[in-house]
Order: sequence, then C-alpha cells, then structure tokens
Amino acid sequence: MIRVLIADDQTIVRAGFAALLSAQHDIDVVAQGGDGREAVRLTETHRPDVVLMDIRMPGMDGIEATRRILSDPANAATRVLVLTTFDVDEYVYDALSSGASGFLLKDSTADDLVSAVRVVARGDALLAPQVTGRLIREFARQRRARPQRAPELENLTARETEVLGLIAGGLSNSEIAERLVVSEHTVKTHVARVFTKLGLRDRAQAVVLAYESGLVVPGATDE
Repeated sequence: MIRVLIADDQTIVRAGFAALLSAQHDIDVVAQGGDGREAVRLTETHRPDVVLMDIRMPGMDGIEATRRILSDPANAATRVLVLTTFDVDEYVYDALSSGASGFLLKDSTADDLVSAVRVVARGDALLAPQVTGRLIREFARQRRARPQRAPELENLTARETEVLGLIAGGLSNSEIAERLVVSEHTVKTHVARVFTKLGLRDRAQAVVLAYESGLVVPGATDE
C-alpha cells in the first residue's frame, strides 16, 4: 500500500483528494493536515510514502514544510508531491529546490492525480518536460544568478555528465538510451551512479542541479 498524507488548507479540497485516493486499491490516506506545521508533525508521526503538499497555506507554507520534512534523515523514504493552482509559479521552483519530487496542478484530472501519486511513490519524479522543465528554465532566466558549478560534478564521468544533461532536458531513460544508442539497462546504471555521486533523491533534483550549476544553459534544451 502507498501511504499518503494530504496537506491543504481547504477542507473541501482535502476531503476530495482523500476520497479519490482512498478509493484506490493500492493507496491508503493515513492523515490530513491544514498547514505546513501540521504536515511536518504528521509526517513525523505517520512516515508516509507520499505527501501531497499545497504550497500556499497560512502559517508555515508548503515550501518550508517540504524543506523541513526532506531535511530529516528519518524521512528518507518520503516523497513530496507539490500541489499548486498555477503552472508558472516561482514557489514551485523553490519547492523543487527544497527536494520535492515534482508538482501537479490542482485542476488536473482524477486519473492524473492517482497516477502522480504512484509515480512519485515508486521513486520517480513527476517531471513533464513541457511544464516542469519550462518552469525551471524560466526562473533560471529571471534570477540570472551566476552559475555555480557544483564541485561534485567533477566526480562524474563524461558519460554520466552527458546523462545528467539529458535528464535535465526532460528525457526518459528509454529516450536517453535511444539518443546514446545504448541499452535502457545501461542508462539506468548511469542514472543510479549520478544520483549516488551527487546525493540526489530523484530526477527533479537532478534537473535543478543541472541548471543551477550551469551544466545546462537555460533555453538550450527548449523545444
């Protein structure tokens, strides 16, 4: 069973998400909270697999709650899926930088929500290139911060660095395999090594690091 915690300040929204997810044979909604502080406390109590985290909540917002939850080693197995009303929202970028595994628009379909929970629960990132990739590139442009190449990148082989760049471009393992003319198993091995060497939780963090370090230049992977 996938154990889910829902954090949203709107009671009706929480109830709707809970009813939808609880109806699935493989999902168990273990707790619900109305703000970030509650989300942190309930995560400590229940250790859910996935936290559905609203960004804009009174008191402690979803960004700070995400940061606190994912900085706790006891929550190493917990993934955060950010919920937002906007697909171009700087807060979403901040949440990804804090370690969230992706984001979902609140007006997504019921099937999208259920699928998103399952994707994140199995350790993948919910990273649609046309949405998340665009958002990260846009705010990389807006901030115009001088890229700071992460020292850890020096530990990567040339092929691993190439794979990281392709992940940042939004490519799946199968697409990377096709691009590099190697097997998907080989790509999975490269991805695992990249994550281990860089201390990354998932593809979302890989994308953020690739852009912030200057490995990938904003706009270079635009369609």
